[in-house]
Amino acid sequence: MAQLSQDEQKRAAGRAAIEYVTPGTIIGVGTGSTVAPFIQALGEMPERIAGAVSSSERSTAALRELGIPLLDANEVERLELYVDGADEVDPRGHMIKGGGGALTREKIVAALAERFICIADASKRVDVLGAFPLPVEVIPMAEASVTRRFTAGILGTAGEARLRRAEDGTPYVTDNGQHILDVHGLRITDPVAFESAVNDWPGVVTVGVFAHQKASLCLLGTADGVATLAF
Repeated sequence: MAQLSQDEQKRAAGRAAIEYVTPGTIIGVGTGSTVAPFIQALGEMPERIAGAVSSSERSTAALRELGIPLLDANEVERLELYVDGADEVDPRGHMIKGGGGALTREKIVAALAERFICIADASKRVDVLGAFPLPVEVIPMAEASVTRRFTAGILGTAGEARLRRAEDGTPYVTDNGQHILDVHGLRITDPVAFESAVNDWPGVVTVGVFAHQKASLCLLGTADGVATLAF
């Protein structure tokens, strides 16, 4: 059997998540390259879902194109399921997310869900979070102070925060109208405490550590197929 490439691993993991979707329910849908094949699979279901709460404008557009009803997060009290990718996932289901810039909305939707299924390729599995630059959504006037806090260190780790920029060199602007700092060089050994601490800093909208809203299950695309990791 031929081994799967990274793109094939992403597609396999994304499509595998459809097995956990119950027709007629409302689910949360994330964003990113691994979520795209999941959205495509939603459109192919013989019995459709009742609707979706999307975490990004890009996913909203893709779902709308397939005729899947979209709901605002304020319109639902709970979601049976949230399916989204990750930039890193550790052995306990803690994740770094936000490489695509939608971390705040992703965390809001994740908090509504009874179950979070992470879909990712094998490169995203790590022993300790932090090799991937940590996205932190900030109010622009707090960029300098938040940068200094990371330089000074937190919970035994320090990092270099860099302002994310768009292709034209201007600051990247999130769907919420804020900026993102990407923090390099961290080693996050206590994700729950780290997330709580950074979220308390003035000017931080959301930190891209998902420890309080960690994955329940990870469908990990590997060279040999999809592995199921339960946490």
